[in-house]
Amino acid sequence: MTRQFPDGFLWGAATAAHQIEGGNVASDWWKLEHRPDGPCAEPSGDACDSYHRYPEDVAIVAGLGLGSYRFSIEWSRIEPEPGEFSRVQLDHYRRMIATVLDAGLRPTVTLHHFTSPFWFTKGGGWARADSADRFLRYCETVAPLLTEAAYVCTFNEPNIAASFARYFEPGYVAPAGLPDPDSRISDGLTRAHLRVRDALRAEVGPRVGWAVATQSFSGVDGPDELSAAYAYERETRFLEVAVDDDWLGVQAYSRTIVGPDGPLPVSDETERTLMDWEYYPEALGSALREAHRIAPRVPLIVTENGIAAADDRRRIDYVRTALGEVLTAIDDGVDVRGYFYWSLLDNFEWAHGYRPTFGLVAVDRDTFARIPRPSAHWLGAVARANALDAD
Repeated sequence: MTRQFPDGFLWGAATAAHQIEGGNVASDWWKLEHRPDGPCAEPSGDACDSYHRYPEDVAIVAGLGLGSYRFSIEWSRIEPEPGEFSRVQLDHYRRMIATVLDAGLRPTVTLHHFTSPFWFTKGGGWARADSADRFLRYCETVAPLLTEAAYVCTFNEPNIAASFARYFEPGYVAPAGLPDPDSRISDGLTRAHLRVRDALRAEVGPRVGWAVATQSFSGVDGPDELSAAYAYERETRFLEVAVDDDWLGVQAYSRTIVGPDGPLPVSDETERTLMDWEYYPEALGSALREAHRIAPRVPLIVTENGIAAADDRRRIDYVRTALGEVLTAIDDGVDVRGYFYWSLLDNFEWAHGYRPTFGLVAVDRDTFARIPRPSAHWLGAVARANALDAD
């Protein structure tokens, strides 16, 4: 059976500057990666050299038949020191956006994807009272680049950014899993999002939102008060912020089952991804429904979904099931406007380094050669048909 997506449904692949560009030396994460007691398995280094090779990446997205390329602009390149803006870097991202447009793609641009300039984080980061002013200054500087963007995303996964912020605290020892979020950071990110959203609407129109990591929280026997309470600071409050946004990004990979003492470990009998997450593509359906429940009037976009897998056949299986969840949600009245796979390339996965391979496209770590996987061509065929076959 073939199931059709709505007319105008936007298909794309996503990346982030720090994870693919390489040499992001003015950023806080670059410093963190080189700290002896830091949480990272390895430094990002040259990443995928996409700072220079972005035309090849854009050509791959267009060649697959996708309609949009989601990427981020790197704040620490634009403003390497407070108030010091680089015309060279602004020109670089202007050329990149022009390349995307010339390829017939619609750019979807993220303004902050986890990394900040080192000077910003060292000076107190999002906990500072004037952090929104500082971020707004950068966003207003890049706003002229965004006039032809399909969508503008202020922050990628602010709920995860609020957890990552703990890594930068002096003397902080990283736990085995993701740190608990810092509410001061969550508040600062929220203030900055609202300021920038309202300011950018005057420049780019009603195309501004943010993308939240949704983790399909539930109790052992389904939704309950315990899992809802656990989810609030880690997800729900960020969905609530979006009720007046132009769109809301939903990013889902797996689920989190919460017991009396917190999240339960994934059992040894359960299939896991290379991120050590449960293989659970159905999480996307529950994530879309939860976002719709909280922000029912806001269009949703799946700004990230995918799997870190050694076996590309499991990548296709995963995405097929996840897309089926999207279609079922649409049938149930959820307004979903697009789907972006994470990620276009095998890249630097933060504390995990280069071991987890999410990419539709493999990247040779020595030569940076791009090798599209069968899953890339499969997803391209789905996008061109705007339809999903059951098998």
